[in-house]
Amino acid sequence: MPTLTRLPPASYFGVSAVFHYLGPSLAVLLFAHVDVLGVAWLRIVSAAVVLGLWRRPWRLVSRIDPAQRWVLLALGMVLAAMNALFYLAVDRLPLATVGAVEFLGTIVLAAVGTRTQRNLLALLITVGGVVALTEVRLGGEAIGFLFAFGNCALFMLYVMLGHRTAHDGSASGIDQLAAAMLFAAVVATPFGLVQALPVFAHPLWLAWGVGVGVCSSVIPYVADQLAMARLPRAAFALMLALLPAAATVLGLVVLRQVPTLTDLLGIGLVITGVAVRRD
Repeated sequence: MPTLTRLPPASYFGVSAVFHYLGPSLAVLLFAHVDVLGVAWLRIVSAAVVLGLWRRPWRLVSRIDPAQRWVLLALGMVLAAMNALFYLAVDRLPLATVGAVEFLGTIVLAAVGTRTQRNLLALLITVGGVVALTEVRLGGEAIGFLFAFGNCALFMLYVMLGHRTAHDGSASGIDQLAAAMLFAAVVATPFGLVQALPVFAHPLWLAWGVGVGVCSSVIPYVADQLAMARLPRAAFALMLALLPAAATVLGLVVLRQVPTLTDLLGIGLVITGVAVRRD
């Protein structure tokens, strides 16, 4: 993958942003046919199979030290629980609301890594843009918000553990991601396999579930690893602010949802904040 690794880190976010929203959209539509936890299991297991066949991560598990194996196990547990809580939340709340709650964790990570007045200004500008783009409503089911905030906490852990694997010199970050996804599949099976069984009688649903896994857990997570390997954790967390802006642009292009002046202001603030930041 030499060509990919030479691209600017910010370029990976364009790919990640598209699939970050395409995947959940496909998943929500599949909820009409398959239980939410069944869809989460399909996402995790299909991603584990694709990454496993591609990277064959079982070859590295014996090579890395025990401490790093525990990191991969922890990352796998986080991925399994995070994906399940995310789907349980979006089954009860609007996707934009869940995404806004999720971004609160990245704001904390960006704030922790802020060291200069310029970067503090960049963080404040970016937060203002996200607030303009995402209207977090306190309506809906209370348990939905419980799931959303649980997902937010786990997303923070994903960024921290993912950044650690990206910078660990014992093996490729993508290979370690593949190993963690295999652990996630094992963790997810007890709570999702039974709910996913109906798809095996419907090839279209099964293909749909595999598509969800590739779009939601293979392409964006690989893009994250490529970006994390070249960015400090705080900078990566701040760059995630581009996702709500990308959602607005995709809504215009794909769904013909014309953005409001507030949306355009939010996009402008997010892009400005990311541009202002310096590592």
